[in-house]
Amino acid sequence: QVQLVESGGGLVQSGGSLRLSCAASGRTAAYYNMGWFRQAPGKEREFVAAITRYTYSTYYADSVKGRFTISRDNGKNTIDLQMNSLKPDDTAVYYCAARNSGSITSSSYDYWGQGTQVTVSA
Repeated sequence: QVQLVESGGGLVQSGGSLRLSCAASGRTAAYYNMGWFRQAPGKEREFVAAITRYTYSTYYADSVKGRFTISRDNGKNTIDLQMNSLKPDDTAVYYCAARNSGSITSSSYDYWGQGTQVTVSA
């Protein structure tokens, strides 16, 4: 199995940028499709972005398309999420997740990190 630890969250003004990073340990992240999800207070966890393990194909929620970029470095065992043009609606706890198979945009991932808080002020 794989263990995931997120970092890079924080407080940023609207229009600003943050880069989240997810470090994998245990089994290498190269074996998994990887995703980022977020959960705002009082809301359900939602898909943000994902990247496949072999072709590095990327998928984004409509709400972040054109602003966020997911990437992976299998040599460093990291998965990053570059977030630009941030909005107050992006405020949430962001989670990194890994799965072996199945829908890459659903929340039924096998492994999850503990989350990192992103707060965007107006």
